[in-house]
Amino acid sequence: MTDLRLTSEDQATLNGERGAAAGMAMAVLVRFCAALGAGGLLDIARTHIDGCLYHGQAGLDFVDRLVALGGKVQVPTTLNVGSVDLIHPELMRVKREDESPMRRLMSAHLALGCAPTFTCAPYQTRFRPRFGEQIAWGESNAIIFANSVIGARTNRYGDFIDLCCALTGRAPAWGLHLDANRRGQILYEIVGLSASLAASDSLYVAVGLVIGEKSGDHLPVINGLPPPRDEDQLKALGAAAASAGSVAMFHAVGITPEAATVGEAFGGRTPDQTIAISEADLAQALARLSKVPDGSPISAVSLGTPHFSLDEWRRLIPLLRRYRPQRNIPIYVNTGRDTLSELDRTGELAELHDFGVRPVADTCTYVTAILKEIEGVVMTNSGKWAYYAPGNIGVTVAFGELEDCVRSAAAGRVTRGS
Repeated sequence: MTDLRLTSEDQATLNGERGAAAGMAMAVLVRFCAALGAGGLLDIARTHIDGCLYHGQAGLDFVDRLVALGGKVQVPTTLNVGSVDLIHPELMRVKREDESPMRRLMSAHLALGCAPTFTCAPYQTRFRPRFGEQIAWGESNAIIFANSVIGARTNRYGDFIDLCCALTGRAPAWGLHLDANRRGQILYEIVGLSASLAASDSLYVAVGLVIGEKSGDHLPVINGLPPPRDEDQLKALGAAAASAGSVAMFHAVGITPEAATVGEAFGGRTPDQTIAISEADLAQALARLSKVPDGSPISAVSLGTPHFSLDEWRRLIPLLRRYRPQRNIPIYVNTGRDTLSELDRTGELAELHDFGVRPVADTCTYVTAILKEIEGVVMTNSGKWAYYAPGNIGVTVAFGELEDCVRSAAAGRVTRGS
């Protein structure tokens, strides 16, 4: 076991000289470092807390204890989704007595000084980190996006540890915080892509699924990925990889900031393994995600997992105007409250109700009771939603492109392709 080296400031925090809550948080970090074998702690610039989603009394007790001890976060701290849409409470299908602890957990984090972002995509807010910045983020898609697309540095921090980092402004000097651990280990060579798949959002979801399933705890490098249209395609890739496996970072050669070349991505080393990804491999990954055939009736559409960005909304709105889906097939769109406010400010939100669009903020439809009683298929363009929703909320999922989802809502049945 590595001996842990604490600075004098760390020791003072541990001794309770900076408050009882910070002392409690530092004690947890010290034990965590011992378990990891981390030799010390490092300063962080910001945190993102994954613990707002209510899973039971223990989580609420932990946060309440920190509040009672006078705890305050020491760095800018954003909050992941909670279990309640505070902006649209009418969407919730939860008994009042069950909803109470969910709201209390969200409020307790605010009492610690966290920003009320309630989004799984903090990189879409004003709290977006910079390249090379040391951060401590929870939420798997946020972690992989920060490391891969932005080039900030974080490990996969889970509930409680991320909050302890926030209350101390420190994180273990270990894992992806360190240069040596950000080098690639497995090379994925994409071969033989058709032009139609190369231009689709599904490609990025499928690549994410493949590298998530095959990489284990090794860092993947992707060569041959077509340049993305925007960050949202990389967001979808990362979210799928982090859902299908434990990937916390990927390099895409010529695309992500630490992988201008294959050599740079591997830090000059030889890959431990090289795996070819064919179009057939990608098709099989998508088929495992959704076995629903075309023509199947659908009951709803769910978009925005991770949360819809402004760019995604502005791709969706023209499709709604073109296909004009009706209200009998609701289209739930999970999005951040800041994004929703901007759509409201510009007037783009006003017409959406006529197309059956139901914006969801502060939470996500695959983790909380929002969808109406569903007897049938829910369609989505999200690899993450399709991966988790069957187990989480017991629905049957059809996967398709964004345009497919809107066309299907208009038709009332799964409609994919031209």
